[in-house]
Amino acid sequence: MTHPLKHHQVSEPEISTGIGPRNDTGDPMIDALSASTPQQRLQAAMAIGTRAEPRDLDVLIARCRIEPDFFVRDMLTWALTRLPADDTVARLVAELDSPLPQAISQSLHTLSKIGDVRAWPAMDPARIGTALIAHTDTEVARSAWRAAVALVPGDNREELASALVTQLGRGDLEMQKSLSRALVALGEDLVSVVDERLHAEDDTVRAHAMATRDMFDDPDAGFAHALDAAKRVVALGSEATV
Repeated sequence: MTHPLKHHQVSEPEISTGIGPRNDTGDPMIDALSASTPQQRLQAAMAIGTRAEPRDLDVLIARCRIEPDFFVRDMLTWALTRLPADDTVARLVAELDSPLPQAISQSLHTLSKIGDVRAWPAMDPARIGTALIAHTDTEVARSAWRAAVALVPGDNREELASALVTQLGRGDLEMQKSLSRALVALGEDLVSVVDERLHAEDDTVRAHAMATRDMFDDPDAGFAHALDAAKRVVALGSEATV
């Protein structure tokens, strides 16, 4: 999958894949990104974000690929949002071709936080299909849903909703809730796209569509309760058919 904003192949900077001290860059902040404790790495990411120097772009993106701690990754994202979008967006889009799921999901997450619409073509289902939205990795898919909803232009909302509903019924409760929230965030005028799935052959898809429909009516309602109620309705309907 080659993305529209990927102008050229960017060479990946060398970075340690282990969590251990490094003292070979000459920059204590950069070295601390590979420190042995999450707290040290968190402080390093915060310091790099505070100084906000474009020369740190590649090393921040490289660290996102391998950083095991959620809070450190979130701080790395914050540091990236502090850099000029003209440089950052294209580099993050290039990461969407990475073979590493974490590199993709973290780049999608960061793109959603930057909010620059120039990233939209890289996730537009009309251009790339459902490669990201239906990605086999759970975190990549969830990040793609959130990023797409955050960046989609108004004229593309219905097309995005049609792509998202293909994932109804997928995953566990939390994953289904994430998808429902993404669909609801697109706007209540698109509820008809979800309605089309209310008569799907798959019981799980129908139940998820019903629960999502309820969230359009009451966004504050508990998703778990709505899904349980929808499952009961689907079960009763199946029994009546039999």
